[in-house]
Amino acid sequence: MFEGNGEARAWGSELRVPLSPTDSELFKKLLDHVSDAVYVADRERRIVYCNEAAIRLTGYRAEDVKANPYLDGGPGHEENSLLWESLRDGIAREANILLRHKLGWRIPVAMRVEPIRAADGSVIGAVQIFSDNSPQQKARRKAEAMQHLAFLDFLTEIPNRRFMEMSLETALREFKITASPFGLLMVDIDGFKAINDSCGHVSGDQALKQVAKTLAETLRPTDTVGRWGGDEFLAIVRNMDKENLTVLADRCVSNVAQISYPGADGRPKPISISVGGTLARIGDTADALIKRADRLMYQSKTAHRSRAVIGQVEEPIHLPRRTSRARSRLLPKSSGIESHS
Repeated sequence: MFEGNGEARAWGSELRVPLSPTDSELFKKLLDHVSDAVYVADRERRIVYCNEAAIRLTGYRAEDVKANPYLDGGPGHEENSLLWESLRDGIAREANILLRHKLGWRIPVAMRVEPIRAADGSVIGAVQIFSDNSPQQKARRKAEAMQHLAFLDFLTEIPNRRFMEMSLETALREFKITASPFGLLMVDIDGFKAINDSCGHVSGDQALKQVAKTLAETLRPTDTVGRWGGDEFLAIVRNMDKENLTVLADRCVSNVAQISYPGADGRPKPISISVGGTLARIGDTADALIKRADRLMYQSKTAHRSRAVIGQVEEPIHLPRRTSRARSRLLPKSSGIESHS
């Protein structure tokens, strides 16, 4: 089943396993849900367990390998099997090898072997873990990584606007079906242009990173926060009422007030944010919800910076004049709301 030479080397810590039947059944269930293929052999070189991933990858069923570990091309070629070598000398091994499928073709795999030891240190078996290392698998993993990066803001390393737009649409769909309340927080760094102008973009970038990190740590695991654009952040907070939304928004303001960015003289300068928060209501669209949170955020800036304003804006309020470019950042790309300079 295996072709290739593996070099012995230390890998991980030694495996010492409890032998009670209950624990054994638990381990089997857990291993059946991992993506890597797993073989477990006893001291007599019998395959006593293979998980579902091993069956899919090799084509050999559990009864095949248990009944005859020396199948032609199976996991029993003593001269090539790192599993048997580790059983003999008790040394962990790791190698990239070719695995022969039951139907004859060969699959590149990354394999690791670890002896299993009893409480007294004697080798009582070995576990072999191998994962598909084929170009197709590499391509799939690369595609998944690229997809992840497509939703990540490179500077702050939190979700970007595209991801937040999708998350908001999902939250609204769930709200229509389940009526589970959620809120939106629009966050803006106070005086960010002055930070860039007086201290430079390096300091501005540091301020963005610090605020992003603080917001992510302040919000709950069920909440989602991302960079909306420029110095603005958006947070979707689930299972929320107005009272708790106010508490959470105030906590964000308070926590950000405790961080700083490097000033032009190298000394730390304080950061503050203004926050507007609102709850989703029946009939809301993403555009309407975002615009309402933004109005409340600018209301907090007009009244007094470094504060949060939470509520439902029913009537238009007078906001500072904004450029077309700045106002367009408020709306999802699919928005039908026009932006006027």
